[in-house]
Amino acid sequence: MRRRTLLTASAAALALPMTAARGQALEKPKLTIAVGGKNLLYYLPLTIAEGQGYFKAEGLDITIADFAGGSRALQALVGGSADIVSGAFEHTINMQVKGQRLRAFALQGRAPQIVLGINPKTMPNFKSVAELKGKKLGVTAPGSSTNVLANFVLGKVGLKPGDVAIIGVGTGSGAVAAMRTGQIDAISNLDPVITLLTRSGDLKIVSDTRIVAEADKVFGGPMPAGCLYTQQSFLDKNPATAQALANALVRADKWIQGAGAGDIIKAVPENYLLGDRAVYVDAFLSAKGALSPDGMFPEAGAETARRALASIDPEIAAAKIDLAAIYTNDFVKRANSKYPKG
Repeated sequence: MRRRTLLTASAAALALPMTAARGQALEKPKLTIAVGGKNLLYYLPLTIAEGQGYFKAEGLDITIADFAGGSRALQALVGGSADIVSGAFEHTINMQVKGQRLRAFALQGRAPQIVLGINPKTMPNFKSVAELKGKKLGVTAPGSSTNVLANFVLGKVGLKPGDVAIIGVGTGSGAVAAMRTGQIDAISNLDPVITLLTRSGDLKIVSDTRIVAEADKVFGGPMPAGCLYTQQSFLDKNPATAQALANALVRADKWIQGAGAGDIIKAVPENYLLGDRAVYVDAFLSAKGALSPDGMFPEAGAETARRALASIDPEIAAAKIDLAAIYTNDFVKRANSKYPKG
C-alpha cells in the first residue's frame, strides 16, 4: 500500500507543469494569447515559439486567438477572453491613460516594421504626404499600431487624423486586394503584405520602419514594437507562468536571428506565404533586422513611444505617464541567462 501511494505521488508530480527556469509549478499553464494578424512577420517570434515547441517545452498549453488587428486583440484582453496579448508596445501607454495597468514583458520587435505607402494607380503624381488629405488610407484595423504610425507621419506635415478616411483592411489578401483594385489610396501595413505589393508595382513606399535606422530617425529614438503584454495583476499572480512565456519567446527571438530563408519557409504555415515563397523570403530578409535578438526592451524605448503618441494625442500629451510601470526586462533577463544561445 505504501508503494502504491509513492507511485501515485510520483505520477502526480510528473504530471504537474513546471517552469524550466525556476522549477516552480506554473500557476496557469493553460492560456490564451490574442494577436492581431498572426501571419505578419511583426509577430514571427510568436509563430516560431509555437511551431518549434518552445511553449510546450515550458509546460504551457497555448491557444492563439487571431484577430484582424492589434486593437481587437487588446479588446480581448480587457474583456477577459485572453490572458496575454502579442501586440504593439504603445498600447501599454494608451491604456495607462485610461486607467488600465498593462505591462510588456518580452520584446519581439525593436522597430515597428510598419510601412506607409501610396497607391500609384490612384495617386500617380504623388509628391508629398500632404496630398493624402481627403484620401482613403488602409490600416490593419482602426486604432492599431498601423493607424498610430499613419497618424504620426501625417502629423509631421500638419494633417490631423480626421483629414483622411481610415479604413480597416486586415493583414492579408484583403489588404492586397484593396490596393490593387483602387479601393484605398494609401496603406499602412506590414510584411508580407508590403513586399508583395512592392514587387507587383502596386505600392510606392513613403516611410519604411522595417529599417531600424530609419525607424529611429522617424521616432527620434528606439521604438519598441511587437511584444508580449498583459495585465499587471496577471504578472503579480502568475510570475512562474510569465517566466515560462518569456523563456519561450526569447528562444524564438534567438532562433530567428540564426535562421536562413529555407529555415523560415519550413517553420511557418503555408498560408503565411500568400501564394509566393519568394515574396515571403524577401519579406523575411527585409524584416529580420527589426526583430529583437534577445527580447530586451531598450531603456529609451518607453520615452520614445510616449513622445510619439503625445505628438498625435492631446490626452497623452497632458498625462503623467509612469514609464517604469509599462514594461519590465526582469523576465527576459532570466530567460537569457537560461538560454544564452536560444
